[in-house]
Amino acid sequence: MMEPFQLIQDEIVLISEWKKLYPHLTAGFTTKNGGYSKEPFESFNLGLHVNDLDEHVHQNRVKLSEIIGFSTSEWVCSEQVHESEIKRVSTREVGKGVFTYRDGIPLTDGIYTDDPSILLTSCYADCVPLFFFAPGKKLIGLAHAGWRGTVQCIAIKMVERWNQVEGVSPKDILVSIGPSIRDCCYIVDDHVIQEVKRILDSSSEKKPFKEVSLGQYSLNLPLLNKQLLRNAGIEEEHILSSSFCTSCEEKLFFSHRRDQGSTGRMMSFIGYKED
Repeated sequence: MMEPFQLIQDEIVLISEWKKLYPHLTAGFTTKNGGYSKEPFESFNLGLHVNDLDEHVHQNRVKLSEIIGFSTSEWVCSEQVHESEIKRVSTREVGKGVFTYRDGIPLTDGIYTDDPSILLTSCYADCVPLFFFAPGKKLIGLAHAGWRGTVQCIAIKMVERWNQVEGVSPKDILVSIGPSIRDCCYIVDDHVIQEVKRILDSSSEKKPFKEVSLGQYSLNLPLLNKQLLRNAGIEEEHILSSSFCTSCEEKLFFSHRRDQGSTGRMMSFIGYKED
């Protein structure tokens, strides 16, 4: 399958198939390149919580806003805590957390809206970004799925929320799984795998993990999230999945594991403009 996230310029990759089908939709992921930050955040760090200079992060966020055509006054940011809280946002929340981390929507890893001209954002350095779009209702969403959020089923919770609260059938939802650390670089212990087994459908023909040594496993978080999305009723053909590994692609992405915690953050973003 062709890589759905295409490098548009040094700073961003866009979900090219969605852009082709829905030109009013802007959805993608930043790279580590083309910004103002200095080592170890060189250079396009979008995270306000990693001890980079706020001035550089602000410059980087303004630059991103200019590239994608969404003013920072239209952004919504949240405080991600590796859990599974999901909140609907509206024009009342625009501007939250854009230049001050603590002002973001608290304790929230999933956000969505049907209001146009809002840019939903979320920050990453290995975790799985999940992009949701229901074209019929112009509903957009983002979920931040590290292993904790994944085993708390944040992917399923977003689909269920849209179905039960917004009246959207899972069959009408498109999902893209963005660049993240993959099983080639992601080794976890028994504790994590027991949590994975707890939520796995026993009928899954392909396990998303493999034991590589005693008590150590390679974990394919993108595949696990895809399986959860399928269990939630999302059609196979409605799921796009990036093949980019944030740890392997050192020239493109920050990686918390590869960089031993001293690193910047990429940003996922999705917004819909009717003009």
